[in-house]
Amino acid sequence: MTTTKTARELAETYFTAWEAGDFESLRGLLAEDVDFVGTLGTASGVEEALAGLKGLGQVLEKIDVKVRVAEGDEAITWFDLHTSVAPPTPTANWMQVRGGRIARIRVTFDPRGLLAGFESKG
Repeated sequence: MTTTKTARELAETYFTAWEAGDFESLRGLLAEDVDFVGTLGTASGVEEALAGLKGLGQVLEKIDVKVRVAEGDEAITWFDLHTSVAPPTPTANWMQVRGGRIARIRVTFDPRGLLAGFESKG
């Protein structure tokens, strides 16, 4: 018997997989036509979305979730993004689920610390 995960469960699994660098699990959570819009860029489709997650994953150290709110097919996760190039970055991530997979993701944060960190690392 297959059970469909709730938006909250998908969000929890998404962040756990991303923090662990488990991109195959992430692939299984994302809709083929996932639409991502964030502070550092956009992605259309699962391959572009995974490329973006892998890129930031190279400096990702920890995701410290502060709160997650879910209602129906939507979940918002507020967390501190810990990286090797910047101080912890407070971040909001909204995702929408369709057909049991994550179909839309919107992310917002102040990018100045990360951009300065990438520039000095470069």
